[in-house]
Amino acid sequence: MVGSHGRLVAFGNQLIEVHLWLREELALLREGVDAYLAGGARLGELRLHCLTFCSALNRHHTGEDDGAFPQVAEQFPELRPVLEELRRDHRLVEDSLRRLQALVAELDQAADPAAVRRELDSLAALMETHFLYEEKRIVAALNALNVPGWDQSPPAFLLTADAES
Repeated sequence: MVGSHGRLVAFGNQLIEVHLWLREELALLREGVDAYLAGGARLGELRLHCLTFCSALNRHHTGEDDGAFPQVAEQFPELRPVLEELRRDHRLVEDSLRRLQALVAELDQAADPAAVRRELDSLAALMETHFLYEEKRIVAALNALNVPGWDQSPPAFLLTADAES
């Protein structure tokens, strides 16, 4: 599909780019936690980065649930079971994000640093399996989607912090 400015619009390929960006942001968050625990980072900055990352990942999944998945389901009804499984994953990720935010919020008090690392490891594993499954199962469908307006105004599931600036 060619967008209004003559460029090829491949939403599935853009999804992979967003997943790469989210993986990088998680890696930076992990580095921030390690730096804080080693005494080299300020807690306020770590909390802000955690909030920013969690918000971006949540916005991405909400955008998929509310925007991309209904479009995929309409144009590719055979993928509805896959989309339901991805939505279940989104709820698991959301639960992990809540736990992570609570742990980071309490780091200067009684929070166990090992618990923060375990939650980050758990979130990373969950995100990786989810992203790989999603990329394998729906990228081709996303690339084939024809949704008027998406090429001119990217949907929420394709936004990164860089895209918002």
